[in-house]
Amino acid sequence: MNVAVRILDWPADPADELPLALWDAAAAARAMGGTASGPFQCSGVEIDSRDVAEGDLFFALKGESTDGHRFVDGAFARGAAAVVVDRPVDGPHILVEDTSSALELLGQAARNRTEATIIGVTGSVGKTGVKEALFAALDRSSRGAAHRSVKSYNNHVGVPLSLARMPARTRFGVFEMGMNHAGEIAALTRQVRPHVAVITTIAPAHIEMLGSEEAIADAKAEIFEGLEALGEAAGGTAVIPADGPHFERLKAKALRHGARVVSFGRARHADVRLLDAVPAANGGSLVTADMGDRRLCYTVASPGDHWVINSLAVMAAVRAAGGDLGAAGVALGEMEGLAGRGARVEIPAEGGEALLIDESYNANPASMRATLAQLGTTPARRRIAVLGAMKELGSHAPGFHAALAGPLLAAGVDFAVLVGDEMRALADELGKSPAGTLGKTPRFAHCATVKDAQDALRQFGLERGDAVLVKGSNSVGLGALVAALASQQG
Repeated sequence: MNVAVRILDWPADPADELPLALWDAAAAARAMGGTASGPFQCSGVEIDSRDVAEGDLFFALKGESTDGHRFVDGAFARGAAAVVVDRPVDGPHILVEDTSSALELLGQAARNRTEATIIGVTGSVGKTGVKEALFAALDRSSRGAAHRSVKSYNNHVGVPLSLARMPARTRFGVFEMGMNHAGEIAALTRQVRPHVAVITTIAPAHIEMLGSEEAIADAKAEIFEGLEALGEAAGGTAVIPADGPHFERLKAKALRHGARVVSFGRARHADVRLLDAVPAANGGSLVTADMGDRRLCYTVASPGDHWVINSLAVMAAVRAAGGDLGAAGVALGEMEGLAGRGARVEIPAEGGEALLIDESYNANPASMRATLAQLGTTPARRRIAVLGAMKELGSHAPGFHAALAGPLLAAGVDFAVLVGDEMRALADELGKSPAGTLGKTPRFAHCATVKDAQDALRQFGLERGDAVLVKGSNSVGLGALVAALASQQG
């Protein structure tokens, strides 16, 4: 058989008929019920004019304090292929009645046209990291045909935006869903319509709005309402934590929506069960897990017990989605910490370098305890913890902040910088803790602002071999402290 015949006999792939461009004018206008000013093609979708790249479709959204139509000219100047507006403008555009509704419609159209396997991820702690690990695993095994929501685009704007960015040729889509009120995830999961729904853990994040951990579990379990069957399976798959008091509650919610339940954790009844985890040479962990019909041994690069458990959720979801477990193991072994969520960088210090652990993006009682435990196992000459206030805890805030005294002392922290009014409770607890009760009582400073925290660190003086943990709710603004330390301005 000659080469020409072999080329003609090359097997047809239905994906070859799908468009190469992300959207063209006709398809986008049809999806949004709008009117295109003329033909165009776009390679991306953006809602912030400052982030527009060449070829993007820019949505001029209206917010509480600003109107995206003010930035249309700036979007074109940065290379936007077209804009979505509710009034005619100069330049390629799609005219719609409401730009926010149009974004949702475009996201729905992207979800409707794809044959990808879709995974939805939520949870009180760890959902962004698990989402990123799932993407890394599935992108590797599909040779670049995976898609995910970037950053923490997990709300009523971020989810439809992430859907609208999904190429037609995608084989795996991974979407994060967040909430701080009941009903929010229900609305998001109806847009995502996942085949696999992952809940990482249940913890008292957003307890101010929801009142109890049981209510938080119910709100997270709304993700099961959008589950769709994958292939010939009767229903979608719910991946839930086996450890802790909410397992039966989550399981019942999942079964109510026809899901196949796969649990993960240390519990003997877990479907993906941790058998062993030992420290690895790179600071991570060597994990052995039982998946029922097989055992897996793999390395998790990210340090901490919480990442050991997260890896079980990743393996469970990859298998449920039909992905490659070997590729997942490689991805977990290569994955480094994310900025604001565990990234580790060397920073200048007196006599050499110190280790900065950047957990500045978010904090709640569960993640604070886990991260302090991780700090306690980190080799260091001295351990310094910069802890920002935990938000959205309501009347529970004083108790949860004071309760950090135990984990902080158990970690052997030498100096603690406590930032924000809510941290007064922890400062009071440390001030009355006699030496030896919970361990070595550290020096500490209670600061009102991030600038005060920088001054406290400067006065303390970082030295070679120190480990510095920075963690707090995003609104505290500790990211600025991290940036200052990393840029030698702190």
